[in-house]
Amino acid sequence: MAGIVNYVKESFGELKNNVTWTPWSEAQSLTILVAVFSIIFSLAIWGVDSVFSKVVSFYFSVING
Repeated sequence: MAGIVNYVKESFGELKNNVTWTPWSEAQSLTILVAVFSIIFSLAIWGVDSVFSKVVSFYFSVING
């Protein structure tokens, strides 16, 4: 159990002293950028899926008469 406690203490020390964190303003702008591109990409996939769905439905309606 002491090994786990020591590991957690050393991990927090590493994060506090040796990690270079991105400035808050840059992190916010990058988060917004990722959110915008995620929304655009999901809308593009939805559009392609809708088109393929209509094409497949049309195809099956044609071959079934």
